[in-house]
Amino acid sequence: MQIIDNRALLFNTRKADQITALIPKSKILQQNGDMSQILVNWDFDSTQLLRNIGIKDVPSPITAKYAWPGVYQPFDHQRTTAGFLTLHPRCFVFNEAGTGKTSAAAWAADYLMNQGRVKRVLVVCPVSIMDTAWRSDLFKTVMHRTVAIAQGSREKRAAIINGGYEFVIINFDGVKVVTAELAAGGFDLIIVDEANAVKSVTTDRWKALASLLKPTTRLWMMTGTPASQSPLDAYGLAKLVNPESVPKFFGSFRDKVMLKINQYKWVPRQESKNIVHEILQPAIRFTKAECLDLPDLLYSNREVPLTPQQAKYYNALKQQMMTIAAGEEITAVNAASMLNKLLQVSQGAVYTDNKEIVEFDVTNRLQELLDVIDSTEHKVIVFANYKHSGDLIEDALLKNGITVGRIHGAVSGTARAEIIKNFQTEDDPRVILAQPMAAGHGITLTKADTIVWWGPVPSTELYLQGNARAHRAGQVNNVTVVRLVGSPVEKRMYAMLDGKVDLHQGLVDLYKQELDM
Repeated sequence: MQIIDNRALLFNTRKADQITALIPKSKILQQNGDMSQILVNWDFDSTQLLRNIGIKDVPSPITAKYAWPGVYQPFDHQRTTAGFLTLHPRCFVFNEAGTGKTSAAAWAADYLMNQGRVKRVLVVCPVSIMDTAWRSDLFKTVMHRTVAIAQGSREKRAAIINGGYEFVIINFDGVKVVTAELAAGGFDLIIVDEANAVKSVTTDRWKALASLLKPTTRLWMMTGTPASQSPLDAYGLAKLVNPESVPKFFGSFRDKVMLKINQYKWVPRQESKNIVHEILQPAIRFTKAECLDLPDLLYSNREVPLTPQQAKYYNALKQQMMTIAAGEEITAVNAASMLNKLLQVSQGAVYTDNKEIVEFDVTNRLQELLDVIDSTEHKVIVFANYKHSGDLIEDALLKNGITVGRIHGAVSGTARAEIIKNFQTEDDPRVILAQPMAAGHGITLTKADTIVWWGPVPSTELYLQGNARAHRAGQVNNVTVVRLVGSPVEKRMYAMLDGKVDLHQGLVDLYKQELDM
């Protein structure tokens, strides 16, 4: 198929008469038996008609007839992904984390809006990426569109939904809070990011989302790791996008993909992978390794709200800081001590003046970490600055069946070398959990393609050296650096690290910023 002046398509077909009857702006140029050479006007309507009659290699007009607005030009794989989305009202995007599928979806939605095919878009995603990923990327790509996050009380969410914004972003559990308002909101495109969150048909999340789908609703579901835990995970996803591909009842599907060994144990059948592949269609997938034009070090912030317990103590510490600031000069020593306490609360464990440890509920942060690990097929490095935070993380990973190699100051050189060797050469451990000071220099961990910072470190050198453990000679995958952000002090510290500001020199300023002084 040849594109002529970005306006017409030239190709050979046996369906020339059918095409000329359906598309007035088409012309048969040559005939040779039952095969004809035909010239067809290339626009969105013609493309859809051609694909509907079985000519599937017709490219989306977005590839040549779209301005691709924004501060960055799309990569080739993003153009391909956007084109795929425009042509498939209901589909999956299984591109790996870090490949820019958020921006690709934004461009595709904007193109469909320009064509009059979409009026309003609902983005459903985890709380942690509503602002840092979705709102941020929408402002960088389709800044001419109106965007709002439906967050907070039911009344606040409803006001945003009824506010006429073209893109509305909401978290998964928020959907069931304002289901009626969403159903009446005129959303004709729903984008679900981290779609594994609605893999189970028995959950309120799945039921609330399913209730919003009308026959004409477009649905794009995105996840880098479909059915990563079990073939059964594919059932709920397929039932939303391609319901005809799966049995009506979950039990029937389970019997197709799983084999019962005994009363308590089921294992995947040999043919389960092929069945999962068939039902999770139409789909597109790019791995980071395939995206040769991607930058080789990518950054992503994940906002993780403090739990009520954390927020209570965080605010109490801030009040104490304000009292100190009002009564005496702020020194670097005082600033370092108090800021360190705020970081400890944010990351799960505070060390008291008596050297006792007070643990905090960090459920939100732990779940986000598990989601990040689940989003990649490769190995992961997790940096945690405080030893007891590391204990909490290790326990959570082990409880979820994730093998861990732990590196901190008390681990001997011999044991450390064995952990690193196994990480680089064996299947286990899947995750290395390390204190940056103990693993920030001189070791190679190139089997990982994802680095997670449980929280910021007070040293630009340690931060850069930590990222260099995976991003170095021998790395074959692009590396994604994920930073968990739960408190204002962490956000400011990451900004300073990005700017390569010496945090030791800027502690007093950081202290004053935290208190809005």
